[in-house]
Amino acid sequence: MVLNYLWAGFFLIAFCIALFQLVFFQDVDIFQELVTSTFDNAKLGFEISLGLTGVMTLWLGLMKVGERGGIIAIFARIVGPFFNRLFPDIPRNHPVFGSILMNFSANMLGLDNAATPLGLKAMKEMQELNPSEDTASNPQIMFLVLNTSGLTIIPISIMVFRAQLGAADPSDIFIPILLATFFSTITGLIAVALYQRINLLNPVILAYLGTLGLLIGGLIYYFSTIPQEQISVISMVASNVILFTIIVSFITLALVRRVNVYEAFIEGAKEGFSVAITIIPYLVAILVAIGVFRASGALDMLVDGLGFLFAAAGLNTDFVPALPVAFMKPLSGSGARGLMVEAMTTYGADSFIGRLASVIQGSTETTFYVLAVYFGSVGVRKTRYALTCGLIADLAGIIAAIFITYLFFQ
Repeated sequence: MVLNYLWAGFFLIAFCIALFQLVFFQDVDIFQELVTSTFDNAKLGFEISLGLTGVMTLWLGLMKVGERGGIIAIFARIVGPFFNRLFPDIPRNHPVFGSILMNFSANMLGLDNAATPLGLKAMKEMQELNPSEDTASNPQIMFLVLNTSGLTIIPISIMVFRAQLGAADPSDIFIPILLATFFSTITGLIAVALYQRINLLNPVILAYLGTLGLLIGGLIYYFSTIPQEQISVISMVASNVILFTIIVSFITLALVRRVNVYEAFIEGAKEGFSVAITIIPYLVAILVAIGVFRASGALDMLVDGLGFLFAAAGLNTDFVPALPVAFMKPLSGSGARGLMVEAMTTYGADSFIGRLASVIQGSTETTFYVLAVYFGSVGVRKTRYALTCGLIADLAGIIAAIFITYLFFQ
């Protein structure tokens, strides 16, 4: 219901603002820009879905190999005690736990292309357990919110952009992003747990979260002891080595268990195209709405208004020029990326704004995109409180990003 009103609201707000600019400022091009935006974003939605087809075909095929070979079941047993408490409505040792773990792992490594098909696989498996076909289940909401919180250990793409734009140390935002995204994820987890009345003080949950916290703390310590220029290289190499090792382990275990690897891959790969076609209308709907909202100037007006309020309250407003990235990030990943690059180009990659824009970009995921694609892939229309919790996690990540960037760079 919330997504319904927001989607309609994007169009209505864009229309009102465009009409105001036409009547009072004689901006005769504004409505042409809105219409052009609808066509451009409809095309973009189709192209994204088409681009996902190949990657999804590959990874859904590999997941079928892993499933037949038994490695997905092994992953499910490893995380079973933890996931059984976070996802109490899913039967113990269900194979979907392996898919969820694989998706989270790919996200943490910054491997978006691998994470999406793995996440869609998990959503499909959870939908098979969903008692209501068009309404999001509790496990699906928990999974989606943890996805939108975007826990990232290795933000490869952001460091690459910073290097291309002349940053003296492209990896100096590594620790701030890690901390900001950690706060976002924990906040999202708490928000959903309150809705679903999950006891996060359970010893098993605390043990797993404590282990994750120690892992992140260890990574922070390790990367703080090596030369900064080595961080991006190590991050890139480690991510891809881990990813390809997973692929090889899937195939190897399947061969050991005498699975026909090729046939298993083809069977799973056939699902990729149908899933990509299914998400096209959902993706086009959300991208077009976001596009007209931005083209109307509503986003700029929102940022300028907040800047005025912060200044009137006597607060330091150095962070305001980076707010467009913060507002765009839940709406459009490519849009936020473009604004991040624009901020670094305008103010400098090593400026406070350039660094803050980078940290915000890495602090959370694209909530509307994730909800549209993941829920759309299984035909869920009633998302319940998923969007609310996702936006709460986004807000926590953005606020954490601002405070942490002040702490590190101001």
